[in-house]
Formats: sequence, C-alpha cells, structure tokens
Amino acid sequence: MNNSGTEYPLGSEQRPLRVAVVGAGPSGFYAVDALLRRKDVLIEVDTFDRLPVPYGLVRFGVAPDHQNIKAIIKGYERIAANPRFRFFGNIQFGRDIHLGDLQAHYDQIIYAVGAETDRRLNIPGEMLSGSYTATEFVAWYNGHPDYVDSRFDLSHERAVVVGMGNVAMDVTRILAKSPDELAATDIADYALETLRASKVREIVILGRRGAAQAAFTPKEIKEIGALEGVDLVVDPADVALDDESEKTLETDRQARTNVQYLTEKSQEGPGASPKNVHLRLLRSPVEIIGENGYVAGVKIERNVLVKSESGEMRPRGSGEFETIPCGTLFRSVGYHGIPLQGVPFDQANGVIPNERGRVVDPDSGEVVRGQYVVGWIKRGPTGLLGTNKGDSGETVEAMLEDIQGQTAAMRNEQEPDAIESFLKSKDAPYLTFSDWKELDLLEIEKGEAMGKIRQKFVHLSDMLEALDKEGR
Repeated sequence: MNNSGTEYPLGSEQRPLRVAVVGAGPSGFYAVDALLRRKDVLIEVDTFDRLPVPYGLVRFGVAPDHQNIKAIIKGYERIAANPRFRFFGNIQFGRDIHLGDLQAHYDQIIYAVGAETDRRLNIPGEMLSGSYTATEFVAWYNGHPDYVDSRFDLSHERAVVVGMGNVAMDVTRILAKSPDELAATDIADYALETLRASKVREIVILGRRGAAQAAFTPKEIKEIGALEGVDLVVDPADVALDDESEKTLETDRQARTNVQYLTEKSQEGPGASPKNVHLRLLRSPVEIIGENGYVAGVKIERNVLVKSESGEMRPRGSGEFETIPCGTLFRSVGYHGIPLQGVPFDQANGVIPNERGRVVDPDSGEVVRGQYVVGWIKRGPTGLLGTNKGDSGETVEAMLEDIQGQTAAMRNEQEPDAIESFLKSKDAPYLTFSDWKELDLLEIEKGEAMGKIRQKFVHLSDMLEALDKEGR
C-alpha cells in the first residue's frame, strides 16, 4: 500500500501505527504485547535486538537450574505469533541501524535495552585479575555470544561474592552446586567443564547491610541452604537486629522470613560438608588486595546501621577491619545502563530520562517526540521479570495518548518490506523469528541426544551454518 499524500487517522486500517522496539528481552516483549492487544488501534511492531536470538535476560541471565522461570518464554512465543510482529536479530542500534533510520521507517520508537553493565565498587584493586563482575560470569555460563571466550580462575579454594541480591545468590549457587546436577540443564559446555575442574570449596558472601535488609528472596537463600554437600554458615552475631530493623519485620514479610531462616541457620553452626557458604552480613569491601597483579584477598570493614533522613537503614563503617584471603572475587552490586547513540542519557543513574516512559531531553526538560522507554533502562535495575509488564503497559498508554487525533500519510519507507530492503542494502545479516524457531528446535534436539534440556548455539557463525544462511 502506498497512498503517499493521502492522510488517514494514525492507527487506522488505512494507516497503521508503525512501532520499532529496540531490545527483545522481557520488557520489550511486554511492550509488544500491550501494543498488539489494543483493539481500537491497528499497530504493526518490529523488534530489533543486537543478539541473534530473542528473550534477553531470560535466555542469558536466568540460571540454568531455574528452568521453571524460563518457562515464561512460552508467553513470549504467543506474542511473537501475531502476524503484526516481526523480529530482526543480530541488528545492533548504532552499528547496523541508527536513530535516523528508525525515525524514517517508524512512527514511534521504544528503547528496551535493559542495563547491560555493572555498577562499580570504586575501591582499590577492583580491576585485578581474578576480580570479575557477576554479569559476565552469568552471561558466560549461559552461553552469551559476547562472553564465550571469557575465562574464570576457579583454581583457589576460597571465592568471595560481593552483594546480597538474587544475582549474587545465583553466582554462589552455581559455584557451590555439584556439576553433575547442572549437566542436564542448558548450561554452556565450556562452563560445565570449568566448574568440574573448580577447586572452590568455600564461598564467602559479603552483604553491607543486615539480615532484615537483605535483597535476596527467601527462596534464593533457602536454595543455597538446601544444596547437597554444602553447609550455609551464618554467625549468630550477624543476625542480631537493632531496634529499627526489628520494626521492619512487622510490615516486611520477606525480611521477616529471611531473618527467621538465617536465625535458624546460625544456630546450627558449621557442619562437615565438603563445601561451605559463609554469609557475612554488615561487611563492606574497602580494598581488593593484589599480589603480582592477581587477587590475593579482600579487606573488609564491619558496618553499623544508621537511620537516614528518609528513614532507610544505611550502613556506616565502624573502623573495624579484617582481611579475607581469596583468589577469586565476584562483584554483584547492581546493574547500570549504557547510552545509546543520539538518545538522551542520565549517566549518574544509568537510565534514559523519561516521564511515564516518554523520553525527555535533560537539558531542556522537553519530551522528545516519538521516543519511549521501558524496563531497566527506564526505571533502573529494580523488580522481577513480571514487574516489566506493568512498566511497559504504562509506556504504551503514554504512546497511544500521544497519537490521539493525529493523521498521517504512508511514506515509502514505512511500507512493511522497506526495512528488510534497507537492512539487506546495509549487508546486515539478520535472523527472523522463524529462524529462531528453527534454531530452537535444533537446540532441543541436540540437547535430547546428549541428555540435556537443550544444547545452545553460542556463535553467530554456527547459527548461520545451521540455518544454511552463511551467505545471507
């Protein structure tokens, strides 16, 4: 259809609303779902992802022994089955396609790129060899194409994990768990081989606040406590609560459950299992100590909790220090977004500045027309996978408010096949959702033959070869 010059209501059958979504993770799919569910507006959505395959953190962030969480993908598959949805994988914003290109082909753009890097500890020794981010470790054992060549030194008996969130718990559990229990999952082969050779027998988790403020869920910490051949060790002094922390238990069910469980574990004392996980609360790393360029230990400071003006209990150093010898350290203290070329960015908070999902120019304070944001790059790295559903819905409501009463003509660049022609002209080898479904079946078939849930493709070249599209 090309009725150039003739204007129709934007979102009508004669002139569908064309939307580009940058990022095919949970927040992106929830945005697509919210758009396509609308009965009063005709919308066509194309999703672009820099990775060859969809699902973002569900595929590359959720631990391989948490397959029940990955089942959420079935819902995304139903969304992708809509004929008004298309997926273009292996297309990177700022490399293969730019802001101006999207603006030429679409009426509105949604950024759903998440928070792709880690926050820093900002302490001496952070970049020593043997000091790793949790993000790269998680992506590595999940077969993320960017991290298949990463290397992790697990030749030391003690490893330290800094942080008390669920990602820190995942890292700890994967380090402590028997590799035999992971063998049937979709963990990357090279990661399983490294874990089989691991000499790690003790993992120390450092949390800067107390038991009542722990960010991990009861399910996550109880999983560690239930690991076969592993003792979860907690010092009774670390779970003793001050008066203010005691008060939080009255209204915070998660905190109450965590404190109760950790108190019970603290009374058990050390066991005789071959591996130990030591939870050290109210401790902050102040320096990673090196020897010949490699991690040799971490200096920590004991904290006390102080009530801030906002009423939150915050850690403050007590001046009491100790050093924990270790050869490997994982930093898991939160995620941070990275800027997109030509898109406003709040460097301090690692997000795209916005109002209800509408991108805002931080200099003028004005809304940037036609650009929107969802997920962690909108609100910061908070919430669980399901949190993105309401978040994306809010943005979509703002988007549809913005087109009310608008009319537009269909330009040649907005014809459905125009973006495919553009990408081919740029020699950008993209994968469609049909390509992904073919790869999906191949992964499952290969996995079944090996006694696994699936055997992941981890290199683009292998994917293209499997699809017989090397010359695409």
